[in-house]
Amino acid sequence: MTVPLDIIEVAIPLYLEKSFHYLVPERLKQTAITGRRALVPFGNRKLSGYILGKATGSSIGNLKEILEVLDSEPLWTAGELEFFRWTASYYQHPLGEVIRTALPAGINIQTRKGTSGEQASLTGGKTALREKFYLPGAVSAAPRQPGAKALEILAVIRDAGGISAGELRKRFGACTAQLKRLVELGLSKAEEREVYRDPFKGHAVKRDEARTLHTHQKAALDAIAQCLDGRKFTPFLLYGVTGSGKTEVYLQAIFHALELGKNALVLVPEIALTPQLTGRFQARFGGGIAILHSGLSDGERYDEWRRIRRGLARIVIGARSAIFAPLDKIGIIIVDEEHEASFKQSDGLRYNARDLALVRGRMERAAVVLGSATPAVTTVHAAEQGRLTLLELPERVEGRPMPAVELVAMKGSKETISPALSACLAETYEQGRQAIVFLNRRGFATFLVCTECGKPLTCPNCSVTLTYHRQRGQSLCHYCDYAVPAPGTCPSCGCTTLSELGAGTEKLEHDLKELLPPARIVRMDSDTTSGKGSHERLLSRMGDGSADILVGTQMIAKGHDFPCVTLVGVVNAEASLGMPDFRAAERTFQLLSQVIGRAGRGEIPGRVVVQALDTEHYAINSAAEHDAARFYREELEFRREAGYPPFSFLAAFAISGLSEEAVSAQADSTTRRLAQLKSELKVRVEILGPAPSPIYRLRNRFRRQILLKGANRGDLHRLLAAWRQQATIASTVRISVDIDPVDMM
Repeated sequence: MTVPLDIIEVAIPLYLEKSFHYLVPERLKQTAITGRRALVPFGNRKLSGYILGKATGSSIGNLKEILEVLDSEPLWTAGELEFFRWTASYYQHPLGEVIRTALPAGINIQTRKGTSGEQASLTGGKTALREKFYLPGAVSAAPRQPGAKALEILAVIRDAGGISAGELRKRFGACTAQLKRLVELGLSKAEEREVYRDPFKGHAVKRDEARTLHTHQKAALDAIAQCLDGRKFTPFLLYGVTGSGKTEVYLQAIFHALELGKNALVLVPEIALTPQLTGRFQARFGGGIAILHSGLSDGERYDEWRRIRRGLARIVIGARSAIFAPLDKIGIIIVDEEHEASFKQSDGLRYNARDLALVRGRMERAAVVLGSATPAVTTVHAAEQGRLTLLELPERVEGRPMPAVELVAMKGSKETISPALSACLAETYEQGRQAIVFLNRRGFATFLVCTECGKPLTCPNCSVTLTYHRQRGQSLCHYCDYAVPAPGTCPSCGCTTLSELGAGTEKLEHDLKELLPPARIVRMDSDTTSGKGSHERLLSRMGDGSADILVGTQMIAKGHDFPCVTLVGVVNAEASLGMPDFRAAERTFQLLSQVIGRAGRGEIPGRVVVQALDTEHYAINSAAEHDAARFYREELEFRREAGYPPFSFLAAFAISGLSEEAVSAQADSTTRRLAQLKSELKVRVEILGPAPSPIYRLRNRFRRQILLKGANRGDLHRLLAAWRQQATIASTVRISVDIDPVDMM
């Protein structure tokens, strides 16, 4: 009688709605366990799949066998798999894709058909090995003595007690022959050891001691510590004005968690915030810290992931993907600048790390601290409703005042920098202090316009104008990177005279150099921060005083603490108010409040000059007057009347394709099907659209969107699930569904 082989459930990292069942051959039964990857046949390919466990209710039938088990130890725990399953269910995304997102880049194996047959590729996840030389326990007599260079090398090995081959080559140049000879003579031994690529290499920091907390900080810390002692899930909103000492509360709360044998996960919104924050953490805690963000190489990221998995790091700091870090025994999760839109993934698995922090915290029975000087409107409402415990820091540390703000109306002015801001910049420079000038637009000119026919230069692939970059000598599309030489000629009439309209950070830098020629100016935007470590290098110039003025986009607006910055200038403050998004006022208020808060964080009071065409808008006024209560009151009233979050739940359909007609037809048929399902299911969901997306054409693809507004999450998810089961999508069209969308462009 034949004993049937075990059957396992495997998730494939492709956009597939279900997992698959495979047979386990006898030779792999001991290694094919939950949490490991298996190489499996899938169609005419071989892919790495994720073993989820034993399959139930399946027959052998036509099942295929797995080919190999790829790991010697599990890549995730049972608790992490539960978290992955929740994420897949909520965002209605395939589980295999969720697991792929959670694992370090390049770890998966797949085969492809090539000219020489089937080829397998492993694109990353390789272990770094380093050859190390050291003295053997006993040295026997050698038949021939080594040369002089080899003896010098041997002396270094003896003094060091063991040293890497790379270090020896740095000292002695080419020395492979000598090293080989020393080993042959038994005078030295060589072995390969696994090493971790160190993203902190070359970063020296001074040790830092815990600071004395003011009354509000101590009250906040006590509340968090009480939660940690009780080991129960408690979500907090740490609502503190800029400069109120939120980071010190984070540090001392984490110290308390570590003392209890728990670990800490810290999420930050952008890579630009990581160097300064990790510096604070290194100074306080020393080692045991891992970082995870897109600025790391695949190798560094893989090594950091392995350090976390093996329990060698107790504190993990990173951007949104760090929410999937394989950290055990989490006691506290901190989401710094919780309001930031960059916590939301914009493609693939469209998760929001801020929201998932609350989910993972509940599963781990951890404290979750959402920190911000300008919390999201939905977060403030949740605190008002009692779903979050509110911890307030209403004052700056040491009683420092909030900066004085001057509003400058720019209507009718053609200048980038107003006389008021010019005078303040000159005075600040003469006093030997630092300034920040903020403009949330990069490039030299927003666009070029033909002086003959009046038409602007536009992108042929996207429904946007081209931005003029003088240093590059190009007009560039910031969406698809299409570029033409600038200033160039008008494509409509051939005129060679083009006018520059609007201003970006490059022009602002140019104007500041003309205004203050001796000033040392640093520009920080996506044009100047593309290289590895560029964020840190630029910010270090402000930190060590080798720069006088920092010019930049939103990446300079939050999280940075420069005590010598006494002046902040804001150019074109109302720029984001014109965005076709119900969150436009919220984002304007948050951005202005954050950048205003960079001034006066040291002993000298700060001042701010805000330039705007419309200085009367409540978002601008509330930020200038440090009156957050007024802003949230007015904004919540607007949201209530319009039926937007937090008074509804959203899902957005994005429909795109190369054919405008096919996209329109698909959008119409999808809307009709949704309306039919809504009627059948009797759910309270409003269907808005279809309508052209604000950027109607992007990278040559036409785009339309449908917005769903549900009175409750249950109704919305029921409708989406029903649509997915019966969806008919044309082969030439793509449809993506975004749960809780953040970017409506």
